[in-house]
Amino acid sequence: MAEQNERNRLLAEEYRRNGGWVAEEKFKDAPLLLLTTEGRRSGRRYVNPLMYLPDGERYVIFASHQGAPEDPDWYKNLVAAGEATIEVGREEIPVAVVVTSGEERDELYRRHAGLHPRFAAYEDNTSRLIPVVALAPRR
Repeated sequence: MAEQNERNRLLAEEYRRNGGWVAEEKFKDAPLLLLTTEGRRSGRRYVNPLMYLPDGERYVIFASHQGAPEDPDWYKNLVAAGEATIEVGREEIPVAVVVTSGEERDELYRRHAGLHPRFAAYEDNTSRLIPVVALAPRR
């Protein structure tokens, strides 16, 4: 976990330094945002770089955890809080959290996997339904 936190910290620094761009091949040509959440038990602040799917004014993120059998901690923290802050490029945006379901969830996941095929593989590699979360700017 400490290794992942350090990787996220370095990616976040690079993202901020470059106005929303990172050199890591995994994120090449993919929209990327920084999600800031608070640990539901620790109260610590966590920043996670995540790919997203633009959907109107919403930013849709995917709790794939690369096909792991459990949901990622950032997702658990996000749902517990019901709100968060994201950084898109140089803009910081407070957002409300909506966990999608049913046809909406399936369509958003299909769209994203069509653009980024590794997400189809993540879904194939796990028995859990990968959560799809819409982040809507709070006004």
